[in-house]
Amino acid sequence: MSSRRLAIMLALVASAAACGGGDSPTPAPTSPSVTPPAVAGGVSSSITIPSGAEFLGNKAFSPSDLTVDAGTAVTWTNTDRTSHTSTSDVAGWNSGTIAPGGQFSFTFATAGTFPYHCSIHPGMTGTVVVR
Repeated sequence: MSSRRLAIMLALVASAAACGGGDSPTPAPTSPSVTPPAVAGGVSSSITIPSGAEFLGNKAFSPSDLTVDAGTAVTWTNTDRTSHTSTSDVAGWNSGTIAPGGQFSFTFATAGTFPYHCSIHPGMTGTVVVR
C-alpha cells in the first residue's frame, strides 16, 4: 500500500472517529408536545388506525374514545394501507400525514375533552378525554 493511500485511509478513520459513534442526549420536549413513540419513563397509551379506516367513520380510530390522565403520551399507529392524520378539532395538534406503518405521538398535559379527526378523511373522528 502506498504512503499516500495510507495517509488518506488514516485521515478517513480519524474523521470518522471525530464524528463519534455514541448517542447524544436529546433535549426533553415541553408539554404539550409531539413525543417519540416510545415514551421513556412516562405514561403512554395507544390508538390504532385499522385497515379500511376511511370507511369506518367514528369507529376509524380504535378506541374511538380514549380516557387518559394528564401527562399521558398518546400514540396513533397507522395499520391501514393508506395515509391518515390525527388532527385536533381546535388548536392542539396536527400529526401531518401518518404513512402506512407510521406513528405519531402527542402528550396531553392538561385536562379536557379533545375531539379530533383525519383531515384526509373527515368522517374519521375520535375523542381523547384527559382527566
